[in-house]
Amino acid sequence: MEEVKLLGFCPSPFVYRIIWALKHKDVKYKHLEEDLWNKKRDLLLQSKPVQKVPSLVILEYIEEMWPHNPLLPQDPHERAMARSWMKFGEDKNVGEEQEKIVKEAKELLKILEKDGLGENKFFVGDEIGLVDLGPV
Repeated sequence: MEEVKLLGFCPSPFVYRIIWALKHKDVKYKHLEEDLWNKKRDLLLQSKPVQKVPSLVILEYIEEMWPHNPLLPQDPHERAMARSWMKFGEDKNVGEEQEKIVKEAKELLKILEKDGLGENKFFVGDEIGLVDLGPV
C-alpha cells in the first residue's frame, strides 16, 4: 500500500484525532501541512473535490482499512453506543464565544464523566477505542 498522506493544519484537534488513530494502529503516514491562509491550497484541491471531510468519517475509514488494534468494540451494541457518543460530541463541538464554550464544555464533561465514562478508564472499558479519539 502507498504511504498515507495526511493533509491538515496541525493545531487542529481534528488533525490530531487522525494522527492518534494512525499511531495507535501503527500506520506509517506523512503529514503534509496545509496552509489555511493560502486560498490556493493546491494539495487539498488535487486530492479531493470536497475540501473538508469530517474527522469522524476519516476515523471510520482508518478503522475499516486497518482493523488491527481496533478503536471500536467488537460487540455491536457497544459499537453503536461508541458511535452515539461520538455523534453527541460532534454535535456539541463548539468554537465561537469564549464564555459559551467554557460553560458548554463544563456541562459536556459532566455528562461524559457521569454517563459515558462512569468508573471506566476509557469509554468502553480498559482499552482505548474510537470514541476516545472522537470529538468528545
